Amino acid sequence: MLAQLRTHPIAPAIGLLLDRLVGEPPTEIHPVVWLGNGLSKLEERTYRDSRSAGLVHLGVSLGSGALIGCLLRKTLGQRPATAVSVALASSGRMLGQSAVHIGDQLIAGDLPGARQSLPTLVGRDPTNLDPPEVARAVIESVAENTVDAVTATVFFGLVGGPTAVVCHRVSNTLDAMVGHRTPRYENFGWASARLDDALAAIPARLTVLALMMVRPRKARSILRTVRNDAWRHPSPNGGLVEAGFACALDLRLGGENSYRGIKEDRGTLGTGSHPEPADIARAVRLSSHVSVLFVAVPLLASAGIRLFKTCILSHSHLRSPSLAAMPTPATITLGMITLGMITPATVGPPVA
Repeated sequence: MLAQLRTHPIAPAIGLLLDRLVGEPPTEIHPVVWLGNGLSKLEERTYRDSRSAGLVHLGVSLGSGALIGCLLRKTLGQRPATAVSVALASSGRMLGQSAVHIGDQLIAGDLPGARQSLPTLVGRDPTNLDPPEVARAVIESVAENTVDAVTATVFFGLVGGPTAVVCHRVSNTLDAMVGHRTPRYENFGWASARLDDALAAIPARLTVLALMMVRPRKARSILRTVRNDAWRHPSPNGGLVEAGFACALDLRLGGENSYRGIKEDRGTLGTGSHPEPADIARAVRLSSHVSVLFVAVPLLASAGIRLFKTCILSHSHLRSPSLAAMPTPATITLGMITLGMITPATVGPPVA
């Protein structure tokens, strides 16, 4: 069973490259759009104002996603199916293009146009936002969606192949649709929101580690900011990566947001300056650097492990059956999970 799940790092890398080169399919034929439509129709049948109904909704949705992932693997093979699923489930190119477009509108002085474009990235009410607040909203979306739309997809492609990628996309889509603290979804969306938090826990922490690697001079500051500020954010994972981005970009993120008329305090993340429209392009570049590193490190580690095993096994007195039998993808997967669990695992109010 484990042999069927593990995937060589080249497959998620190809998938992410396809997303960068090709972008999103047309809406009419986009599988993720079909997924959203299907989940909406399912909700019409399963909705009740209770956690048990939400759990049923989640179970049916995940079961359907697992079936689709298995069919992909059976039809295309493990690596091609992983590459295809990662390409379709990730949206790094669209994220960057949407963010830069809003930044260009702000720089050109088109605040009404930027407000109109903002709902493509965030759920907050843009009506009364000034340019710095629009810029903050975009940068926070870039940070959080670097995990949801890129690094988590790559992670699950590595650890579970197409089935894990599709199930993660189902979970993340459900969280966006029903994981809100509103009268309608407080109970029904509870299970979907909790599962999405659990699935993103390791990818979010690996993303913080990637931030520290692409900005090595700020590595200690990023870690300190994450540990001191991330707890203020209502999302256990969003706070980690937004705090990391804030420090890496020398910005101050967080604050009070309005969602469907409900005010939500997301705390203060970082100690830098308030965001300006020009900072959006910097955030997009940082997200791209993190994305590249996220696929480059497993590829380089895989090559290094293979070279190490080849050198060791070429000396008969050092040969080890257990070393020879240990598959490289499994080694990479184990290493990523371990790093994700320890980096940085503890956040909370600083102790005086």
